[in-house]
Amino acid sequence: MTVATPDAGVTSLAEAVAHAFAVAGPLAQAEEGYTEREVQQQFARAVAAAIESQDVLVAEAGTGVGKTFAYLVPLLLSGRRALVSTATKSLQDQLFLRDLPRLVKALGVPVRVALLKGRSSYLCLHRMAVARQGGAPGQPVLLPDRFAVRALARVEAWATGTKSGDLAEIDGLDDRSPVIPLVTSTRENCLGSECPQFTDCHVVRARREAMAADLVVINHHLFFADLALRDTGMAELLPGVQAAVFDEAHQLVEAGVQFLGTTLGSAQAIDLARDLLAVGLAQARGLLDWSALAGGIERGARDLRLAAAGALREVRGTIKLRWQERAGQDGFINALGTLATAADAAGEALRAVIDIGPDMGRLRERCTALAVAARGFSGEAAADRVRWIDVSAHAVRLVDSPLDIRDMLAEQRARTPKAWVFTSATLGDDESLSWFTRAAGLEDATVLRLGSPFDYAAHARLYVPADFPKPNESAHPVAVAQLAVRCAAALGGRTFVLTTTLRALPLVADTLRAGLDAAGAPHVEVLVQGSGPKRALLQRFLAARAAVLVGSATFWEGIDVPGDALQCVLIDKLPFPPPNDPLVEARGRRLEKEGRSPFSELFVADAAVSLKQGAGRLVRSETDRGLLVVCDPRMARMPYGARLIAALPPMTRVTQEAQALDWLATLAASRG
Repeated sequence: MTVATPDAGVTSLAEAVAHAFAVAGPLAQAEEGYTEREVQQQFARAVAAAIESQDVLVAEAGTGVGKTFAYLVPLLLSGRRALVSTATKSLQDQLFLRDLPRLVKALGVPVRVALLKGRSSYLCLHRMAVARQGGAPGQPVLLPDRFAVRALARVEAWATGTKSGDLAEIDGLDDRSPVIPLVTSTRENCLGSECPQFTDCHVVRARREAMAADLVVINHHLFFADLALRDTGMAELLPGVQAAVFDEAHQLVEAGVQFLGTTLGSAQAIDLARDLLAVGLAQARGLLDWSALAGGIERGARDLRLAAAGALREVRGTIKLRWQERAGQDGFINALGTLATAADAAGEALRAVIDIGPDMGRLRERCTALAVAARGFSGEAAADRVRWIDVSAHAVRLVDSPLDIRDMLAEQRARTPKAWVFTSATLGDDESLSWFTRAAGLEDATVLRLGSPFDYAAHARLYVPADFPKPNESAHPVAVAQLAVRCAAALGGRTFVLTTTLRALPLVADTLRAGLDAAGAPHVEVLVQGSGPKRALLQRFLAARAAVLVGSATFWEGIDVPGDALQCVLIDKLPFPPPNDPLVEARGRRLEKEGRSPFSELFVADAAVSLKQGAGRLVRSETDRGLLVVCDPRMARMPYGARLIAALPPMTRVTQEAQALDWLATLAASRG
């Protein structure tokens, strides 16, 4: 094997990796404050061994191990073509823009690196032109308000100078902006090689660069979208890769389940209706009754949403409904039929204008696909799959999905020999990491568990109040907020309150504000998820220096607040998966059939992983100190509580609130 290393005396990958991490090695020379860590080197050696033997490695690495460098260094030094997949675009950008350039320079390796995201991350020049037409006099109005008009103007100005077309380059562009779906493409509306802007297409250019690169950074959604749809260019990329690393692998199974399933969404249908109207009036005005055709599909989509929601009125976030709750109702089946009929009618009408341009042909294909999907959901589900309905405030999504990704990964592993590495800070709570390996079909993998090098016993405390309302009692959210008031007042803010449901957010936040005012701490700002973009809320939290952030799932992981800006994390209750979740129910039934315990292997194991993720927000560096509070008395009283405590980092446990508040007062005093 050829090892890409500038040191002529190093002949094997293992030696090259050891040299790179040595006290006098290239990383130490390039990185100011470099610290040699045995756990990091142990991880890197395991990755190197997996690469050389084309083996499968599953590695759990606690906070502070330095897992990013531990897998990137062997990849870069191996001389093998590699793929790195992450769960989030933010980590993708960090790897591509910060970590990889530093390492390539430090190691002196001639490696070409590329970043590849999904379609929705890149500007579509053709769609931007259509959106511009949509705002012109006499054309359909696609932009909902003046803020969207300004956002489109910003995108157009940026588009003249961008090389990558990656919308992440635009500072302050909200991920929720209604402009984004108007200036990006989807698999359904992309015109492919028939697009008039194909030569300058940013997506095509990004895929071309990925094909020519030695190391490509992608994300889990992109990986699974290709396997399901053969749409992202990965079909050509993956077979030529000799090593694949999946960081944030704890999200891999759920990402796969979502993308390997079949979906039908009202938003998908409404997008089709709006494109039908905009393109029809722009390119074939007067030839068809575009308003009637688009209106039929849009009404069908809204009727489907109403039939799926049923008696639900106000919906916060997304609610999962069992398929059987709606599938037997005439209104729901009729709504599916109505949507299919409207899509058929539009598709048939488009025959008359199909020769006008590629947009018309693509619209007809989308109408046909929508009708097929609607009729497909009117039939029975396969025995080895599960169906459910996601209902949100303005949309509905029907899902038909496998229960896990075992078969898919087995198929990929069998195709072409390569090294597979799966890593995260949380992959299970037992030595075999069975929570992850079973769901991914990786029971035969080499498993490595590396604890954090941080001194949790000295720097962190765990408080589980035993005398506290139970999570199912009405007094529980108020009690959580009141305890958060006492902690934040003692600390001067610097607190996260993490809830397991969106439903608890407003009550906790309102009680928290009133309590801080009553406690004489009105200067402590309360920030609440949903009141602004996630990134903006974090920036406000850091700038305030005296703030409490109340958040749900989106703030449980992927948040890095090192130093004394965050020194207290309160978790409202144990994060068990919802027992009425259709996917959870189906997995539980399968475990029962296999003679295994759903409670132990599913509910407690899921809670352990989620709890570790939430707790991981607290201590992010060797010098961080803080308090973790789990406001759920079951953790102190129930037998499984000991298992959950053991899954956490080894924090010193305090049993009385006074001890917890004294610790916070000590932290506040140490800041001067």
